Amino acid sequence: MPKLAIIAALERELEPLVRTWPKSKFIHDGRPFTSYHTDHAVAICGGIGAECARRAAEAAVAAHSPEILISAGIAGAAVPELRVGDTVFPAVVVDTRDGSRHQTAIQHAGFPPAPLERRVLASYPAIAGPAEKRQLAKSYGAHLVDMEGASVARAAQVHGLEFLAVKAISDQLDFEMAGLNRFVRSGQMATGALVVYLMPRPWLWPKMIRLGSNTRLASRNLCARLHERVLAHTISCGHSDGRR
Repeated sequence: MPKLAIIAALERELEPLVRTWPKSKFIHDGRPFTSYHTDHAVAICGGIGAECARRAAEAAVAAHSPEILISAGIAGAAVPELRVGDTVFPAVVVDTRDGSRHQTAIQHAGFPPAPLERRVLASYPAIAGPAEKRQLAKSYGAHLVDMEGASVARAAQVHGLEFLAVKAISDQLDFEMAGLNRFVRSGQMATGALVVYLMPRPWLWPKMIRLGSNTRLASRNLCARLHERVLAHTISCGHSDGRR
């Protein structure tokens, strides 16, 4: 059985990593999932948002019995020093729905430290713009923002598993993405509806092209770090009782 279960939102976030991995389909709690797997890892892309992440994490635990849950994906910068493509291994994940804080097992991982570790990730229930990011930095000491990390952390806590987070920056602090939340439907980005919205608004095209390019860079860097610093190394994590 896999030692690691990687939970992401969308397949394009992990595509550079899993493109050659065998995949299989399974049903958990009445919902279909696709898993990509190697001898020591499985990856499941469950959709955008906290509930999708929770379901994917629960499905991974039920189907593959991992020892470590990893929340991986793209994130937004909540501080100006983080740039597009930076890959962060947070030490703490904050669930902004209730203020709970979850420590990751990064301090016990068996790979060398990196400059962007020991940061705080805030999981927010919507795609955060610059104003929300600044408020999250002020309220929680957040350095970066996602939507799914805290749900995976909570699933790891419930099942007594170790938890790691690996996030790559796709949008810097001042990058405005107003309106994107309306196109997140059932855990997926409604690309067709977004294209229809953008067609009569050419002034938005450069920004969306830039976001697409930034996301591809973030995905490549994310997958490179997952391969180099996680999958290519044996992770020796201590037991997590009392540390989350």
